[in-house]
Amino acid sequence: MSIIKEFREFAMRGNVIDLAVGVVIGGAFGAIVKSLVDDVIMPPIGLLVGNVDFANLFLVLKEGAKAAAPYASVAAAKEAGAVTLNIGLFINALVSFTIVAFAIFMLVKVINRLKREEKAEAPAEVTSKECRYCLSSIPLKASRCPCCTSQLD
Repeated sequence: MSIIKEFREFAMRGNVIDLAVGVVIGGAFGAIVKSLVDDVIMPPIGLLVGNVDFANLFLVLKEGAKAAAPYASVAAAKEAGAVTLNIGLFINALVSFTIVAFAIFMLVKVINRLKREEKAEAPAEVTSKECRYCLSSIPLKASRCPCCTSQLD
């Protein structure tokens, strides 16, 4: 029973729950970015560089046993059993990664700025006072100055 109790305590910690929420939201965000890249960003870029569909930009390394080249798409090449180098899919993944990395960078930057502002707004905790006789810095709880040995109030 102690293992189950320990596991429940571990799973109910704030960090584990925060991590789980982050993974779920990150997966959803990744799907949105993939759609953005595949459906919104890459088609105009492909149109600008000569009507290229990046999702179907590939090189055939070895023809398939079921059908000979040329293949109209990556799916057709894979169906024929061909070995392909999928350059377009790699470019799409690279653009997706760049967008996700930039979004995370901006999020971390905002969080760090908010933490700095919060830290600047919080008053510094007073841990020392000044001796009224010699003006040296002494701990708040001191009853005698260590520098001039004056009795403090």
